[in-house]
Amino acid sequence: MLSDDHSGVHLAHTEESPARQVGRRVVIASVVLVLTVLIVYLDRDGYRDNSGGEISVLDATYYATVTLSTTGYGDITPVTPGARLVNILVITPMRIAFLLILIGTTLEALTARSREEFRVRRWRSRVRQHVVVCGYGTKGRSAIRALLSTGTDAAHIVVVDPDPRAIEEATSAGLTGVLGDAGRMEVLRRTSVEKARAVVVAANRDDAAVLIVLTVRQLNPSVPITASVREEENASLLRQSGADSVITTSATSGRLLGLSPDQPGVVHVVEDLLTAGRGLDLQQRTVTPSEVGLGARQLRDVVLSVERSGRHLRFDDPLIGTLQSGDVLVVVKAHRAPELN
Repeated sequence: MLSDDHSGVHLAHTEESPARQVGRRVVIASVVLVLTVLIVYLDRDGYRDNSGGEISVLDATYYATVTLSTTGYGDITPVTPGARLVNILVITPMRIAFLLILIGTTLEALTARSREEFRVRRWRSRVRQHVVVCGYGTKGRSAIRALLSTGTDAAHIVVVDPDPRAIEEATSAGLTGVLGDAGRMEVLRRTSVEKARAVVVAANRDDAAVLIVLTVRQLNPSVPITASVREEENASLLRQSGADSVITTSATSGRLLGLSPDQPGVVHVVEDLLTAGRGLDLQQRTVTPSEVGLGARQLRDVVLSVERSGRHLRFDDPLIGTLQSGDVLVVVKAHRAPELN
């Protein structure tokens, strides 16, 4: 029986349909049966039918059927040394293979839970520096696409969602899924959130987001948390709960909608910046040794902000001065497609 620590964890998998599994086994069993019939018929002179007469194809099929199923009525028997040797060395192993094929589905069902528990235990012992995404709705899926586009491996993304269909979709996409409410401590423990490098809260309701942030903070006081909120008035509540970054989805969308009639160019640029993989890309990077001592406007990339000693300085802040070693830049740069060999 699975322990509570491992129940609800669904690792990435590609599951074959039951019909396909059964169909494959039927085909293999049929091949084994046909081979047995062929072997018996080709060596028919070494067999005796108690009712008399030569061994026909029907007799060979009948003998193969009762032999492979271990029924063995004894009305058709091998009588020559050669036929008996073939039975020992060939037909007996095929009988065993035939039985294993028939009971394979049952064996697979009995071992599936143990095998899955072993996989989950191994995953929990190895996972670290992963990103936990709470919510696999529209916002959660978009966040995951952005993570993948910036180099995060799918194996290092864990999705938490109470909807079994969402978890099934996530695991089919190569992600690890945890079924349950992310606001519950025992559910978040299954994600190994204490070893995560970041948490993304993409809940559908603001009160659920607050509860998730509070729970994450209890389990991992230092992990960076980014949360989305529908109503701007709830943003401060999320920050007080422990979120490092809060994104107000309704206010952001509303502002872009309001700008679109009179300033469509602004909307196009923002949309371009937020769409990874084409046009302009936003990127955070550390200043290079060759850039130390230069002004922010002397760089080829357009610098939007500089993080220095825990302070975030806008591009026009006079405190930036010249760039220093260890500065973290947020820049705008043109996306370049990888060169083809």
